[in-house]
Amino acid sequence: MTTPVPTEPAAARRALTPLDAYQKKLFVFLSVATFFEGYDFLALSQVLPKLMKEMDLTKGQAGLLVAVINVGTLVAYLLVRAADRWGRRRLLTLTIAGYTLATFATGFAPNVWVFAGLQLVGRVFLIAEWAVSMVYAAEEFPAERRGMVIGVIQAFSSLGSIACAGVAPLLFQTPYGWRSVYFVGIVPLVILAIARRSLRETKRFAALATARAAAPERAEERSLFRIWRRGYGKRVLELGLLWSVTYLCTQSAITFWKEFASSERGMDDAQSGLAITVAAVGSMPLVFLSGKLLDKIGRRAGAVCIFGAGALGVFLCYTLEGQWPLTVALAFGIFGTSGVLPVLNAFTAERFPTELRGDAFAWANNLLGRVGYIASPLLIGVVAESIGWGHTMQLASLALLVALGLIFLMLPETRGKELEETSRL
Repeated sequence: MTTPVPTEPAAARRALTPLDAYQKKLFVFLSVATFFEGYDFLALSQVLPKLMKEMDLTKGQAGLLVAVINVGTLVAYLLVRAADRWGRRRLLTLTIAGYTLATFATGFAPNVWVFAGLQLVGRVFLIAEWAVSMVYAAEEFPAERRGMVIGVIQAFSSLGSIACAGVAPLLFQTPYGWRSVYFVGIVPLVILAIARRSLRETKRFAALATARAAAPERAEERSLFRIWRRGYGKRVLELGLLWSVTYLCTQSAITFWKEFASSERGMDDAQSGLAITVAAVGSMPLVFLSGKLLDKIGRRAGAVCIFGAGALGVFLCYTLEGQWPLTVALAFGIFGTSGVLPVLNAFTAERFPTELRGDAFAWANNLLGRVGYIASPLLIGVVAESIGWGHTMQLASLALLVALGLIFLMLPETRGKELEETSRL
């Protein structure tokens, strides 16, 4: 008698652990907070053409402006790593309040310098909020649902971007013009004031805090380089490289599309706004399913679908002619640039122990990974001066295929495993 060979891992066949009442509330809170993070984050791409005209900026200067603002994602390193000392709860409430106030204040910017400074500060809090939300999702939800939860929360960020794209043309018609796009950003502060009382610290960090109280940390444990001293340097470098290469494409793919559509395809604000809205809405089912895909077929196989679709979508949305062919291609581009984030978030959260998880995000994403993030608009803005937005972004789309190769070269499969196991792989 032969033993049947299982077709799926045991972790994939077992019944899904139901979410308790608190997990459901936390799921909603993180989704809403990330929705407004997505709104605020995309606001720059929506107002950029207006800003360029009002402040007389060239393409190169626009690229430099975006690059300067994105320095805030590097500075966010200091906040994100604080999650391992201050706790997830305290940092989440701080970052939501911070990005809300910085976004609102941007609407009063009298010149490009103040605009850049306020948006840089806003980026610090926006990226830190996003990172700590991913840590919450990884630590507080069942292993077999982790990909789904991370994916849905990230999808709400994309949904916030849709909302921004949809309302921006209407807000441009108000007496405050592009500034009104930022005034709307005050809403999360009200939500935070109501919801923060029921927010708890993650169980994993609470257990860590209890252990620290019994055995206080040594001075070297507070060092900026402790993750390297603990033997995780290779993983940090691998994930930092992967984030950086991915950002070379995704950071600029949507940011400059509206300017491309205007200058190289002759579309007006209404046409490009409609294209972005329709494409974003059309991409949403795929974005929401991306996390579930990671739980169903695995992180690496899911990456093939998501990174592949993203590369093709970005290439075509900067190549095709006509509003509707461009819109369809843009939908796949938005899906790809949004869907790669749950893949990389899952790998980053799963490859490190609880006491280093915030530090790992800070190093891999906010420091090393953001090299590509900051370089992308700067390089693309300069190259676009010579060959245009379309040809430049066609080349940039290849970065997603390079990143996919790096995933298979460097990262193990982590589907369905507990964090304590994946951190040892």
